Amino acid sequence: MMRLALTFNDIFKSSFLEQVESFAPLDMVIALVLALALGLFILLIYRKTFTGVMYSASFGLSLMALTLITTLVIMAVTSNVVLSLGMVGALSIVRFRAAIKEPLDIAFLFWAIAAGIVLGAGLLPLAVFGSLFIGVILLAFANRRSGYTPYLLVVTCGNESEQPVMQAVQQEAKKYQLKSKTVSPDGMELTVEVRLPGDSSQLVNEAAVLPGVRSAVLVSYNGEYMS
Repeated sequence: MMRLALTFNDIFKSSFLEQVESFAPLDMVIALVLALALGLFILLIYRKTFTGVMYSASFGLSLMALTLITTLVIMAVTSNVVLSLGMVGALSIVRFRAAIKEPLDIAFLFWAIAAGIVLGAGLLPLAVFGSLFIGVILLAFANRRSGYTPYLLVVTCGNESEQPVMQAVQQEAKKYQLKSKTVSPDGMELTVEVRLPGDSSQLVNEAAVLPGVRSAVLVSYNGEYMS
């Protein structure tokens, strides 16, 4: 006689319970704890190497969260081939539209994801020592200072004052480059990219007292500058 009552094991014929039982809770705990530790380490390195003006706490927190989430996903994918195919299809429809302000932020995002992938795959020593090595390299190179700070010097002056202004720039700046020149019947506006030693602002003082100069402004410049 056919059994009418189905047991719990009979319902899940796709080895669902076997996958749960074969998954080691200790491995999960170790991987997630290490993911948390590496996520905090990545966050610490990001804070130490951040050179922008406005620090985004949410971006720093997302680095730690990415490490944890990626570890969780990779552990699930490596335990079930069918689940891995479904995960690829699900992630293919995800679109990320957050603006990346600094090029170095992309490196931190990939670092967090890579650490999570390696931890989820069970390569714990590689994840730990690899992250330590990357952190040391970033600290060593990101905090290097050349001793010269890039600025933009904006001078509004008469047409006859262009040569004295450029002579003052040549004397004070290690390197300089004329970025723009606007000429009008009332005079001209010069925008010069300069590299000055340290936080020196003597150049703008000298330019402001030159004959024919109506205003001189020195602006910190964080874009691409002369190498």
